[in-house]
Amino acid sequence: MSEQTIPRTWQGPSAPDRLAILRRAKSIAIVGASANPARASYFVATYLLSSSPYEVFFVNPRATTILGRPAYGSLAELPVVPDLVDVFRRDADLPGVAQESVAVGAKSLWLQLGSWNEEAAAIAESAGLEVVMDRCVKIEHARFHGGLHLAGFNTGEISARKQRLSGRG
Repeated sequence: MSEQTIPRTWQGPSAPDRLAILRRAKSIAIVGASANPARASYFVATYLLSSSPYEVFFVNPRATTILGRPAYGSLAELPVVPDLVDVFRRDADLPGVAQESVAVGAKSLWLQLGSWNEEAAAIAESAGLEVVMDRCVKIEHARFHGGLHLAGFNTGEISARKQRLSGRG
């Protein structure tokens, strides 16, 4: 059985617009956050906590703590209204997360790499939220702030300098 391809009609924000979204945000809620180090949400969470200025909150109804911080059962249970909702959930859950993001008053809905749901985007945009799909907050933040090389990504910078692996020489 072949998988049917649904044409993409939604147009996402440009790189400068994504940078502006990240600059305006002060708090990020990670919906679908996991305490499992093998999960992408865990990797993104550790990056955001260690390398970004954001106040980070975790939403996972099956967890009590993640990375030593409380995990909340829903966006409505957070102690603050998150500026940006970063979603690590399956496709069928995305419209519901968009509705919940609208209900709490979030400013942006960000669907991670591989997540594309135009119904969720329409729900969020009709309520005035900015939407980003199929992009990683960690990668975008690192790219805009010159940190992609830390994760082994090609920064596009060519250098003849030998990379120093220790503090010597």
